[in-house]
Amino acid sequence: MRSESFRKGVKDGIPIGLGYFAVSFTFGMMAVADGLSIWQAVLISLTNVTSAGQFAGLEIMVMSGSYWEMALTQLIINLRYCLMSFSLAQKFRRDESLVHRYIAAFGVTDEIFGISASQPGKVSAFYNYGAMCVAIPGWVLGTLAGAISGNLLPDFMMSALSVAIYGMFLAIIIPPAKQNKAVLAVVVAAMLISTLFKVIPFLSEVSSGFVIIITTLIVAGAAAYFCPIEDEKEEESVHES
Repeated sequence: MRSESFRKGVKDGIPIGLGYFAVSFTFGMMAVADGLSIWQAVLISLTNVTSAGQFAGLEIMVMSGSYWEMALTQLIINLRYCLMSFSLAQKFRRDESLVHRYIAAFGVTDEIFGISASQPGKVSAFYNYGAMCVAIPGWVLGTLAGAISGNLLPDFMMSALSVAIYGMFLAIIIPPAKQNKAVLAVVVAAMLISTLFKVIPFLSEVSSGFVIIITTLIVAGAAAYFCPIEDEKEEESVHES
């Protein structure tokens, strides 16, 4: 049973690993360009496995931000993984040991959570192990390849490849923004607030890490207040009435 779950996880994780390789390639290039060694960049990817968190953390390190700034930024950016882990804990079989739950929690990413949550019925932690065995090496090897290439490729090519991260973010936000006006409003509001921090003199002195924190709190708080997501039970009662 465990071996079957593991093999299925590996199979489902292959596309994730390939996608991670492409995105982490950019991280590796940027990390080396910003002064990190190749192995420092690889170590960050191996111990974090979080795209947005790593890119934000890299910028804070480059700007010589404080430890508090780094901690708060990572907490806010990666807080969603805590919620995913809560949900995944309910998806695991009841006899799944605490050790297996902890190990699987390390590999919780948006994509791995997505394939786990979409599985019918209960899921074995070994399914997550299978996906992790493909996804994490893809992320780490992509970082290594990007870090090495950063020392070999000419500057103009590095600049061209560095836009990959922006393409990834656009691919994430555009589809839901087209379907949901609330998401579109959140995206536009976040862009406007970020722009204000760049163009207004006294706001431009705020470090990038705290800009992310402040923008996230304002936009997320406003969205939760003005566009709350109705509970399924509430929606059912509304339809029945």
